[in-house]
Amino acid sequence: MTTTTNNSATDGGTATAAAGGGGTATEYAPEEAPRLDWAALAPDVYKAMVRLDAASRKGIDPKLLELVKIRASQLNHCAFCLDMHSKDALAAGESVERIVQLAAWEESRHFYTGKELAAIELTEAVTVLTDGFVPDEVYGKAARHFEEAELAQLIAAITVINAWNRFGVTCRLAPGHYRPGAHA
Repeated sequence: MTTTTNNSATDGGTATAAAGGGGTATEYAPEEAPRLDWAALAPDVYKAMVRLDAASRKGIDPKLLELVKIRASQLNHCAFCLDMHSKDALAAGESVERIVQLAAWEESRHFYTGKELAAIELTEAVTVLTDGFVPDEVYGKAARHFEEAELAQLIAAITVINAWNRFGVTCRLAPGHYRPGAHA
């Protein structure tokens, strides 16, 4: 059996792939280096983001919060945040099945509660904004499932993860190194 390694590893620095049936090893693409260590170069902004993130999560169920963060990160193609929030969701007791199905939630509605679906739909509307606004129907559905204060916190959390995604994507932060709870 032949193996190769990759530095993006989940096992403390190396990921190993075994070639089945005596074939050759699978080679992984090299991990790209981040473009910029923005947190080190703009520490006051980073610290403010951390405080904003902590404030935005107050009163929101941790599993629901992670579903929202994962869905926004999927839409924004932020691999770093997908890695982080999938791991945090699992650590919070979320199932692998619900995390995997989140990318196709409209076809997998039966995996989620009405409240979760309203939050996911609101997340998409706030994240994408293709029509230039959040549709009344989407907002109304969320307003029926969340008390006003909780809805305000949810909107804040969606806005904050979108900001984090933009830092992650722009600076090309590398996924695979995050440990659950490291930034909680």
